[in-house]
Amino acid sequence: MSWDMFLALSAFAFATSISPGPSNFMLLASGANFGFLRTLPQVLGITLGFTSLLLGVGLGLGALLTAFPALELALKAAGGAYLLHLAWRIALSRSLGGGREAGSRPLTFLESAAFQWINPKAWVVAVAAMAVHVGPDAPFLSTALICLAFAGINLPTVSVWAGFGVALRGFLSDPVRLRRFNLAMGLLLAATLWPMLA
Repeated sequence: MSWDMFLALSAFAFATSISPGPSNFMLLASGANFGFLRTLPQVLGITLGFTSLLLGVGLGLGALLTAFPALELALKAAGGAYLLHLAWRIALSRSLGGGREAGSRPLTFLESAAFQWINPKAWVVAVAAMAVHVGPDAPFLSTALICLAFAGINLPTVSVWAGFGVALRGFLSDPVRLRRFNLAMGLLLAATLWPMLA
C-alpha cells in the first residue's frame, strides 16, 4: 500500500469513525449518564469489535453475505431489533449513573464488541473499506494494514464521543434536562436504522 493510499485510508477511517452513528450516539449517552471510566469498556469493545468485523469482511465474510441474501436479511433484522432495544433502554434512563439505579449500566466490553457485528453503519464502513483499499497484489497484508489503521484511529475518535457526554454531565444534572437528553439520544439511535430500511 502506497503512502498516498494509506493517507486516503486514514482519512476514510477518521471520517467514518468520528461521524454520528449508533455506536457514537450510545457512547455520548453513556458518557453523560455514567462518566468516562464506566464507559471505557464500551469504547474498547467498539474498537476491538469493529476491528474484528473488518478482519472478517477482509477474509471473505462480506462475499458470503452477498451470496446468501437471507443471511444478510437475518443479520439486518437482528441488528435492527437490538438497536431498538438499546434505544429504548437509553430513552428510559432517568438518573446519572453515579447512582447506579437497578438495571442502569453502560454496555459491557463484550456487548459493545458484539454489537459491531450487527451495527448497520459498521457493516457499510467495513465492506466499503475492504472493497476500496484491499490491494489485489497483497490482500492479506493490506487487510492487516486496514485493520491496524482503523483500530488506531477509531479508539481516540470514539473516545471523543464519550468525552462529549462527560462534558454534558453538569448540564444534565437537572433531571428534566437529563430525561430530554436521554429521550433524544434514544430517538437518534433508533433513527440510525433509517438508511438500512430505505
